[in-house]
Amino acid sequence: MPDSARSQPKDSHKGSEDAWLQGAYELLIDGGVDAVKIMPLAKHLDLSRTSFYWYFADREELLDALIERWKNQNTGNLIAQTEAYAASIVEGIFNLFDCWLQPELFDRKLDVAIRHWANQNDELKQLVDQMDQQRIAAIKAMFERFGYTPENANIRAGTVYYTQIGHISLMVEEAKLDRVKKMPDYVEIFTGVSPNADDIARFSARHS
Repeated sequence: MPDSARSQPKDSHKGSEDAWLQGAYELLIDGGVDAVKIMPLAKHLDLSRTSFYWYFADREELLDALIERWKNQNTGNLIAQTEAYAASIVEGIFNLFDCWLQPELFDRKLDVAIRHWANQNDELKQLVDQMDQQRIAAIKAMFERFGYTPENANIRAGTVYYTQIGHISLMVEEAKLDRVKKMPDYVEIFTGVSPNADDIARFSARHS
C-alpha cells in the first residue's frame, strides 16, 4: 500500500484494517476464498468499496494478510504451546491440547478454510505442507526433550498431529466438556504415560 494512504487519518466510515481483515475472514469461513472479493466484502461490512484501499493495495494483499493470520495464530501458537514450561511429557501434551480447546490459540475453522483454498492454489498447498511439517517438528522436539528417541518421537508426533487434523477435517463435533474428559486417555495413548490426578485436575480446571 502507498505510504501516503497509510498516513491519512482514518474515520469510522472507512472502517479499520482489522475490520476489513475480520470481514474477509468471515467470508472465507462461510464461502471459501472465491467469496473474498472487495465489493461483497464492502457490502458485508456496510462500508464503501473505495475505503478498502486505505488499508490494502488490492485483493491479493488482503488474501496474503489472511494467510499471515493463519500462520501466526495456528502454527505460531501451536509451536509456542509445545515450548511452554512442562514438568513432564504429560503436562507438555496437555499444554498442546489447549490448542484444540481454545479457538484463540488454534482456529480450526480457519485451518479447514485454508486447506480447502490450498486445493486450488499450488503455492498455498506448498505452504500448508510446510506449516504441517513445522508443527510436527515442534511436537517431535517436545517428545525428545522428555527422553524419547528421535524415531519414536517422530512417530508419536505424527500420530498426535494427524489425529487432530483428521478430527478437524471430518468436522467432528463434540461438547467441550466431553472432549476434556477424554483427553487424559488420549495423553496415555500418545505418550505411554498415565496422567496423575494433579495433571488432570490442572488441565480440567483450565477448561471447566
